This record gives sequence, C-alpha cells and structure tokens, in this order.
Amino acid sequence: MTNPYGDISTPCYVVEENLLRRNLSVIKDVSEKSGAEFILAFKAFALWKTFPIFREYIEHTTASSPDEAKLAYYIFGSKAHTYSPAYEEDTFGDILDCSSHITFNSLSQYKRFYPLTKTHPDVSLGLRINPEYSEIETELYNPCAPGSRFGVLASQLPETLPEGIKGFHCHNHCESSAEALSRSLMAVEEKFGSWFNQIEWLNLGGGHLVTREGYNKELLIDVLSQFRRKYPHLHIILEPGSAFAWNTGPLVAKVVDITENHGIKTAIMNVSFTCHMPDCLEMPYMPRVRGAETLEGVDAKGHETDPCVYRLGGNSCLSGDYMGYWRFERPLKCDDVIIFEDMIHYTTVKTNVFNGVHHPSIAIHRPDGTTEILRQYTYEDYRDRMD
Repeated sequence: MTNPYGDISTPCYVVEENLLRRNLSVIKDVSEKSGAEFILAFKAFALWKTFPIFREYIEHTTASSPDEAKLAYYIFGSKAHTYSPAYEEDTFGDILDCSSHITFNSLSQYKRFYPLTKTHPDVSLGLRINPEYSEIETELYNPCAPGSRFGVLASQLPETLPEGIKGFHCHNHCESSAEALSRSLMAVEEKFGSWFNQIEWLNLGGGHLVTREGYNKELLIDVLSQFRRKYPHLHIILEPGSAFAWNTGPLVAKVVDITENHGIKTAIMNVSFTCHMPDCLEMPYMPRVRGAETLEGVDAKGHETDPCVYRLGGNSCLSGDYMGYWRFERPLKCDDVIIFEDMIHYTTVKTNVFNGVHHPSIAIHRPDGTTEILRQYTYEDYRDRMD
C-alpha cells in the first residue's frame, strides 16, 4: 500500500480533522440535548495543537496531574477539573492555581489538603466515590475491583459530608455503552443517593464511548435527562477521553524487513507495539490494519502455507513486541506501508522511548487534503529525557 498522506515520512500518527470534528459534533449534540457537560480527559488525548478545534465545541478539560492541570489552564485556556489518586504537597499549589474543581481520592487526602484549599475559595472540592459496581471485563482497567485503591466507599462516608465538599466523582466505565451507564447510575444512586442533597455536582467520569458506531445516544440522552429532572440542582459532568478521538486517525508505518522462523513470517516495521501501541499488548486487542484481514483464533491456522499471511513485529528488543496474524492482499515487501487504524486516543499519550526507538511524528490531515506536521521527534528529545 502507498502512503495516502503523500510524502510524509513514517512512522507518523495522523489526526484526521474531519473525523475529529465529527466526534466533537456528536458530543456537543448529546451535551445540549441531555443538559450534561462533556469535558476532555487529557489522559486519553492531549495533542494541544488541536485545542483550537476543541474550543469550538467544549469549554473544559480534566486533569490527573500538575502538568495536565497546567496544560488545561495555560494552553487549553480554562481551569481544569482535577482528580489524582494522591496529591503531593510540593505541587499542590500548582493544582490549586490551575483548577476549578479538585477531587480527593480518599478522606485522608481531603484532611491533609483541605486547609491548603482555603487560599482558593473559588475552587470547588469533591470526593471520588466507589460504587463497588462495574461492568468492565478487563481487570487491568476496572477501578471498582475488590481492594481497589480508587475512591471512598459508601460505608466510609459520614452522614454529613466533610466541610467544603461540593461534589462527587465516580469513574467505573471503559469504552462502555449507554446501557452500562444506565445500570451503573442506578448503583451509584442506590449507594450514594442519600448524600445528593448535600452536593452541587456529580462527575460520572470517563469511558462513555458515545462516538462508537452503534452507541445508543438516545438512551444516554434519556438517562441523563431523567436523572437531571430528578436532581435538578446537580450539575452532571462526563469526562470521556476515547470518545473525542475515537477513530480519528491512524499510525502510518512501513515494513523494513521480513523474517521467517519455523514457517512463521514476520514483517518487521519501523514502529513498535510496546513503544507506540502499548494498549495492544496490555489490553490486549488486535488493531485493524488497512487493507488486511485480521485473523484471530482458529482463523489464524494455516499461516505457514499462506504467502499473504504475516505476523507483524515491532523494532524494539522486547521479545514479545509482535502480534499476529493478518492476511494481506499480496505478499509484503520492504518499504510497503502498514496503516494501523484508530491509533490516536491513548496511544499518543502513552508512547515511550524504550530502546531509543524513534518516536513517530504527529500530523494533522486538513479538510482541504493537505497534511501538516505538528511535531517531529529528534535524537535530542530522547537524549534530554535521559539526563
């Protein structure tokens, strides 16, 4: 396959502006119809050169660290809704300066930092709650698993909320459906509803994949609208990350070698799964490759004799830096372009430079057909992370 983005060098993440605006339009429509506010979670997407586009559709973002809070305030242009599993005294001042909302993960964190918040009376404080209910199947991403370090249990809350607490933050979804939200919201209400008259806002966290094909947006609007009618004093907030950048662009790579061992053909690329697509190995899931058929389970049998079936391997020294198998339209050769679909959300913020493997460039494909390079990485970027 030839590079559909012209002469940009590989590897490169490419954000499709038309697709990004499509998602933003969907989210804005759901927000307006439901009355709930949607904000961008930086943990899934933080390409700040695209923020001017986002500001046409949303007003706020969510941060999980001092650096993300600074990105919200100084670059996005509005103060962050900030939550962290644990704040630290030497950086909490930055959190206060850059946040409109601060959520504490535990009562002990609240007790430790609440006195410091009195210098910023405009910051609205909240507690993360744990409803002990989640439909997330992958344990690695389940924040409500038994023994979780996230949130305060209903059994741990006093009848009267601590001084200054104005909201609850609950996160128990991961690329989930509207049906899952409906059920989990009932669980949240059952466990924590007796405190709702003491708070002003309820943050339902992320994991609401409203831009996925087939997502029941009408149900989501109905569930949120009914909840708001029941609790009209509550400002409802959702902070998805993946939904904003879902299917908004690929990672473009190329084949640099083809090896064969015991009949298994591996096309080695100039990108790495462990460095540039870590969720593929962690979650795990098989990414879609443009122009190729994904083979899983029994479908992968017979790869030894099919000249068009390959395992794809990364260019790091990690033995497990590979996945397979895909069936291509013809046998691969060096310099063939490999396009991994849907590689913008999470991937772009979780990349690393293990082995000094070259970091992919980042580009945006404009509606007029031009492709603009937003960032190219150099040896100096790698060097300066190591000193």
